[in-house]
This record gives sequence, structure tokens and C-alpha cells, in this order.
Amino acid sequence: MFKKRIFEIIEKAQEGDIPSTIFDIAIIILIILNIIAVTAASFDAFANSHLLLLHRFEVVSIIIFSIEYLLRVWTAEYKFPNSKIPNIRFVFSAGAIIDLAAILPFYLPFVTGLDLRFLRVLRLLRMFRIFRLGRYSEAMAIIGKVLKKEKEKLITTIILTVIMIFVASTIMYYVESPAQPEVFKNIIETTWWSIATFTTIWLGDVYPITIAGKICGGIISLPGIMLIALPSGIICSGFMDELNKEKKICPHCGKEIE
Repeated sequence: MFKKRIFEIIEKAQEGDIPSTIFDIAIIILIILNIIAVTAASFDAFANSHLLLLHRFEVVSIIIFSIEYLLRVWTAEYKFPNSKIPNIRFVFSAGAIIDLAAILPFYLPFVTGLDLRFLRVLRLLRMFRIFRLGRYSEAMAIIGKVLKKEKEKLITTIILTVIMIFVASTIMYYVESPAQPEVFKNIIETTWWSIATFTTIWLGDVYPITIAGKICGGIISLPGIMLIALPSGIICSGFMDELNKEKKICPHCGKEIE
């Protein structure tokens, strides 16, 4: 019973479960403070003057997050009651991987002889702690369900987008490279123009100057805009479906069921 109660506390709080609610709020506050600390550490003046404070806060946070992670591994049998290896299944679940990525950068320097310059990059993984908020946020949980439910459609859209970007890059390279060999050097470098055009984030650094290139660019941009809009439509549709499930909307009259 003790083990099950620990599981109930560290999982998302049910209505009326005060200890679990307090635990959730405490973890959320700790995650937010960690994001603030990571951001503050990017200011050299602040990081140098509060180095000891930031280090102590990091140590305390890691201890708490590590204990929480171990408790989740320990109580995994209640999360996956039908699994023969619940602990292993939990370790390789998306939530557990995010949890591990959030604490791993702290331990790696003690285990491996990593280059100090690489450690600065590795510290970016601490920002993974922000994704842990999804465990305690209903809205983020719904988004996670939507992405999981619509993953086949999204993957298909992504593959189609990649194909269209490659085709557009190939066409633009052969049309524009004779006039701008220093800009459209090869198909791979031309991909930047295609990505900027398809995502409508055109910055003006690469653009066609020939009449044929401009015509091709205009033709390519139109289906590109529609294609980029597809994932938004898929996610919005899935999001509305999940909200209707949560609200128990009647499929016949469209009214919310009490």
C-alpha cells in the first residue's frame, strides 16, 4: 500500500488528493525556477556574481529530480499494470526519457572525461525540464494525445514537404545557378531558399533574379504555403476532437452533456 500511495502522490493529482496536489505544485514551481536559472546563467555578469548560488540551486534541483525519477521507476508497475517488465517500459517511455535528459547533463561530467567546451553545449539539455510541465498540465497532455493520434498524418505531411522542398531546390538550382553561381552553388545550398519560401520566413538574402527563376519561385510558393498549412489543420482538428471528448459533446445536437 505504501508503494501504491507513493505512485499516487507523484502522479498527476486526483481531485481531493492534497499531498499529490502539493507535490505537483512544488515540482511545477521547481521546474519554472530552473528555467529562470538557466536563462539567468546566460548573462555573464549575473552568472559570475551568483555562481555559487546557481550551483547550489542546481545541486538541490538535481537531487529532487533524481529522487522523483527513481520513485517513478520503482512504482512503474502501477503505471503499466499489464506489462511484464514495467520498469524497463517506463525507462523507455517518452516522459522518462525527458526526465532523464533533464538530469543527465549534471552527472555526465563525473562519469566521462568530456571536453569542457562540449559541456557548455550539453548544459542546454537542462532546458528539457520545461517539457516535464506537460505531465501536470491538462492542455499540454491534450496536445500530446493529439500528436500521438495524428502522427501518421503528420509524418505523411512532413515526408511530402521534404520531397517538395527537394524538387523545388532542384528546379531553382538549374534555373538560377547560371545567373547566380555564388548564391545557388548546388542543390543542397539552394535548399535554404526552398525552406524560407515554403515556410514564408523569407529573409531576402537569397532570391531569384531571372525572369524564369521568379516565375518558378511564384509557382513553387503557392503549393508550398498550402502544404505548410496542412499540419496546422490536422493538429487543430485533432485538438477539437479531444476537447469534445473531454467535454462529452453530443454528436447529434452538438450540445455539452451534463
